[in-house]
Amino acid sequence: MGTVANQITLLRLVFVPFIIINVVDGSYSWALALFIAAGISDGLDGLLARSLKQQTLLGEYLDPIADKLLLSSLFLVLSFMHRIPWRFTVLVFTRDIGILLVSAILYAAVGLRNFRPSIYGKLNTASQIGAIFFVLLFEIDTTGWLLYAKRGFLWLTFLFTLLSGIHYIYLVEQRLRTHTNARSATR
Repeated sequence: MGTVANQITLLRLVFVPFIIINVVDGSYSWALALFIAAGISDGLDGLLARSLKQQTLLGEYLDPIADKLLLSSLFLVLSFMHRIPWRFTVLVFTRDIGILLVSAILYAAVGLRNFRPSIYGKLNTASQIGAIFFVLLFEIDTTGWLLYAKRGFLWLTFLFTLLSGIHYIYLVEQRLRTHTNARSATR
């Protein structure tokens, strides 16, 4: 628990309420600055974990939880504030809750634990980060190209949310089949 990388991940969780408070207060410059700081901390914790050989099981769980809490909270708040259309937020939440439920059920039912993100999941996270970044930046500067960047990243999020959700179903089916075959072979 006491690794530097895990402490930085926990610090990222502390950013979440302050970013949301600034969004709700209309202080988009502060919200964006804190969002960027949270992003830097995300990169830093991974870099430190690898370079200091401090990769831990706790860190493997904490890091995506911190990312999801930050991004999902911002999608939700920005939708309530009419800055992100609900269709994007509903899709993001449906996929994430679906993955969480399926993962919990597979873990409880058959002990399946391998739920590492696929390339599509990583692209989905990157597009969500880009979408939030440009939504916040557009609230500060309404230059035309920022509107297109905001819309583009929201639609990329839509696309990668769908692709990663479909790919996740495929991966779970493969992992479940492999897991079942391995259990059958040991009997």
